[in-house]
Amino acid sequence: MEKIASFTVNHLTLLPGLYVSRKDHAGDQVITTFDIRMTRPNYEPVMNTAEIHTIEHLGATFLRNHPVYGDKVIYFGPMGCRTGFYLLLAGDYESKNIVPLMKEMYTFIRDFSSEVPGARARDCGNYLDMNLPMANYLADRYLTQVLENITEERLIYPE
Repeated sequence: MEKIASFTVNHLTLLPGLYVSRKDHAGDQVITTFDIRMTRPNYEPVMNTAEIHTIEHLGATFLRNHPVYGDKVIYFGPMGCRTGFYLLLAGDYESKNIVPLMKEMYTFIRDFSSEVPGARARDCGNYLDMNLPMANYLADRYLTQVLENITEERLIYPE
């Protein structure tokens, strides 16, 4: 069986960053998948499910309500390895194109202090698994360590 593209990325040299994972076509529309890598794979601890779940709720809410990108969002959700998130946007983008959007989103998550959207039994299948303070911390860490001074090595997958 052929190895899928995401398993061909060298996770031993991959740094936290914002990468184009793949581009697919749905009819004549390009769908760009972004790898929002928040922790260094196989090097530092992965994120716990509670903060990932909180970032997912806040990020999806922010993105789907965004005045420019809201109608382009196909999906935002966590990676199974718990080192980051995937964002799928309708359109042909490069990583550098969405750095401002990611700065907005992670600032929103860092500064969020109210009830997490969808964190009720009626709205979510695991509403008790949330950790807003840790989500705030991780968002701030990603903003300051990655997004604020992002370089090419954190925008393009390593060879």
